Amino acid sequence: MKHFIDLHGMSHKEALEKTEEALIKASMDDGMEFEIITGNSIILQQKIINKILGKHNFSHYIPSNNLGMIIVSDNTIY
Repeated sequence: MKHFIDLHGMSHKEALEKTEEALIKASMDDGMEFEIITGNSIILQQKIINKILGKHNFSHYIPSNNLGMIIVSDNTIY
């Protein structure tokens, strides 16, 4: 199932909290794919990658055609 979260207008703290909560909830779906829309904030992307995706072993990539997004899939949280 495909999920997404748009982080525009959120503080970095709020964005991290909401992203982690949404990813953990979505990870219960088989074949989960999650789009995180960060906009042009490289700093926020790095925080998400280092503090959330790495912590929970989520696989991810940033598509070359949209650098303001992180695609998350195929996790090993459990």
